Amino acid sequence: MTTPRDLLIVAMDVESGRPADRGSLSLALAGAEVIDLLGARAVELDDDRIVPGDRPSLDDPLLREAESALTRQEPYESVEDWLWRRGRELSSAYLAAFETEGQLTRQRRRLMSFRAGDVALVDSPARRGAVDRWESHEPVLVALATAAALHGESLDEDAAEPPKPPDVPDIADDAVATVLAAVNDAVMELEAVRQRRSIEDAAFDNIWRGF
Repeated sequence: MTTPRDLLIVAMDVESGRPADRGSLSLALAGAEVIDLLGARAVELDDDRIVPGDRPSLDDPLLREAESALTRQEPYESVEDWLWRRGRELSSAYLAAFETEGQLTRQRRRLMSFRAGDVALVDSPARRGAVDRWESHEPVLVALATAAALHGESLDEDAAEPPKPPDVPDIADDAVATVLAAVNDAVMELEAVRQRRSIEDAAFDNIWRGF
């Protein structure tokens, strides 16, 4: 499994008190791809620029797609630009891959819905691996989930109250920390744009109410 896949499983399998935002999640998924590509030595960072490296054999088709989408001409692409370009509707792409692979089932449940009709994860080694990684508070996964506003542990229907979110850990790897900082900034920018549009829409409605 890859970090983006584990992140999507966390998004679908934790209780955060509100539905996961698909835009924020897509940005975090794009960041998770860069982190996995760094780990595979498919890329390296030059300051905040994603510099393609060797083209290793990648087992995951979506990670291969991400590697193929890299900008391979100088001055290369910044992490921020990658997040906005690659992140567009990326949560839907990963969800579609899960459905094609038989990792989802449609049913009524109180978790979030990504599309028409509720979808839920089936029990699988991939799901159990992601849950283990989450419950062990693996630093990168926790940091990405926090950036995407996903909090809590695995959903427990019988729990008296939802557990507290894990603390965001320090990241020792400078390149990974750079990616995570870019994800946080992009999510904050997305939220700021939405708030600005909401204020503008409200102001427009008030003008029309005056006529």
